[in-house]
Amino acid sequence: MHSLQQNVLAPSLLAGDHSHLARSVRDVEAYGLQWLHIDIMDGHFVPNLTFGPATVAALRNNFSLFFDVHLMLDNPHNYVKPFADAGADLISIHIEPEYDHGETLRHISDLGCRKGIVLNPGTPADSVEGLLDAVDLVLVMTVQPGFGGQSFREDMLPKLSRIDTWRRERNLRFRLEVDGGINLQTAGQCREHGADTFVAGTAFFNAEDKQAFVRSIESPGSAQPLG
Repeated sequence: MHSLQQNVLAPSLLAGDHSHLARSVRDVEAYGLQWLHIDIMDGHFVPNLTFGPATVAALRNNFSLFFDVHLMLDNPHNYVKPFADAGADLISIHIEPEYDHGETLRHISDLGCRKGIVLNPGTPADSVEGLLDAVDLVLVMTVQPGFGGQSFREDMLPKLSRIDTWRRERNLRFRLEVDGGINLQTAGQCREHGADTFVAGTAFFNAEDKQAFVRSIESPGSAQPLG
């Protein structure tokens, strides 16, 4: 799972140039990053439409990055196999819709992918407590998904701390990811509350010095980025 790095930056493809997606992914590779975050939206669970399995498959044919695929869907259990077949390395599903979360996580694992569970800002940490030993990643949304241009919600920091505390108390090994309004300042706040995996879209693609941005996220306090 490319987890030799303590901190991982996963640039969000959603913030890339949609007329040149491959060029955006090459940008991610060029700065030595290993993860790419791919948001899948259905226009129902969130008010936006993005990529489908065909886009993921086309990118997989050209890139070996770790594809961190986030299903923002009303019925993610119906789409796990298409995205696994397309080349996802990790598939994250939301806790909010009503379906068999445990069975869907097992299905993701059976298909050879890592598995994650996601919480929206209004969803309490308790909702995923019973699944923590069954996942490789927990994603705490730090904005409401589906709307662009939102500010980072500092009130999500206690939720991060609570999940991190459970992780340490139970000696679990899942990664703790944050997504929404992540920049150098907010990444630092999240890191202090246990986050180790950072989805950044605009802040990465618009950074004047991308190498410095990567180094600050993945190797805070270090002169060199982790490789």
